[in-house]
Amino acid sequence: MSVMLLIEQALNGLQYGVMLFLMAAGLTLVFGVMGLINLAHGSLFMVGAFACAAVAGATGSFWLGLAASLAAAAAAGALVELTVIRRLYARDHLDQVLATFALILVFSEGTRWLFGSFPLYLDIPDALAGPVTLPGGIDYPLYRLVLIGIGLAIAGALFWLIGRTRLGIRIRAGEADREMIAALGVDISKLYTIVFALGAALAGLAGALVGALQSVQVGMGEPVLILAFVVIVIGGIGSIKGALVGAILVGLTDTLGRFLLPILFSTFMETSAATSVGAALASMLIYILMAGVLVVRPGGLYGRA
Repeated sequence: MSVMLLIEQALNGLQYGVMLFLMAAGLTLVFGVMGLINLAHGSLFMVGAFACAAVAGATGSFWLGLAASLAAAAAAGALVELTVIRRLYARDHLDQVLATFALILVFSEGTRWLFGSFPLYLDIPDALAGPVTLPGGIDYPLYRLVLIGIGLAIAGALFWLIGRTRLGIRIRAGEADREMIAALGVDISKLYTIVFALGAALAGLAGALVGALQSVQVGMGEPVLILAFVVIVIGGIGSIKGALVGAILVGLTDTLGRFLLPILFSTFMETSAATSVGAALASMLIYILMAGVLVVRPGGLYGRA
């Protein structure tokens, strides 16, 4: 095992983490401000991926597809909030889980009806194709480096939005005391729609960006949603900073664990099953990480008690 290969896997883990952050940031905003468990967030990831693939296939432009993913996911999120989610705020979490699970089925079957059951494929734009040579002579895909940059830039923009703008003040106030800001004249319904659409747009953008690295297919958002829930539990519900730190931890733990553990087990265990045992343990690492964090900090790394 070379150091160069280890660094390459660490970069893959960082790229994976920042993409998870785009999912988890919207999810933690919605849960923190609205107190809503939204299982359909992964479907918005899928909507963004399909919108990007469809528009890029029709126009030949990845960038138009990327814009379409943002618009489609935000519009779908706003529509869902206005027609379904708005009726769930006063209901208990079981009703929210059941309703948003039903939305998963609606999105899945609607997508299958529009695009069919076969996966779509999204090409990396020519300007971002190929490798770039990093210090130390590491050849690394330019597109993955750009994904890392986009994710970190969006993280910075979110910190600015939440901490420095009037909308951010309202979002933080709505998280702390929604009745008080409603009494002060803030349209809480409009605020909720904006927050939900913002979270949906982030999920859709993540789906479009990841869609160029894998096939775009029905149900692709659900596995990512599970990892996003792990991220916000580790980072702390309602914390954008926690979502970023938790996502990077999960991305690095999962990627490096899947790379290192099979090698280590095959080195120290002289059995044919060593590699499969290492791979099985690697798939559990992020949940072991989550359990360890919750033992020490039950509210997450940056969450409130």
